[in-house]
Amino acid sequence: MKVLLLYFLIINVLEFTIAGYDKFLARKQKRRIPENTLFFLALIGGSIGLLTAMLLFKHKTAKTSFIVKFVGIILIQIVVIYLKITHKI
Repeated sequence: MKVLLLYFLIINVLEFTIAGYDKFLARKQKRRIPENTLFFLALIGGSIGLLTAMLLFKHKTAKTSFIVKFVGIILIQIVVIYLKITHKI
């Protein structure tokens, strides 16, 4: 259990940092971090880090397509957690 918690801590800090760096790059009008990278890290457990970065840095909050895809990832994670808790997977 400690390993799992450490994993989630690391992946969320990484996601938060990368999203913050992407916002920095956006302000400097430099080459950006691909959205697929942000989505992949969110999918493998970094969704809390991405959500925190979005709210704190006001990053990607006006881009509807990004929000829709991110909400889709959150819904997938909720379903997987529910199925795991109810021992259906």
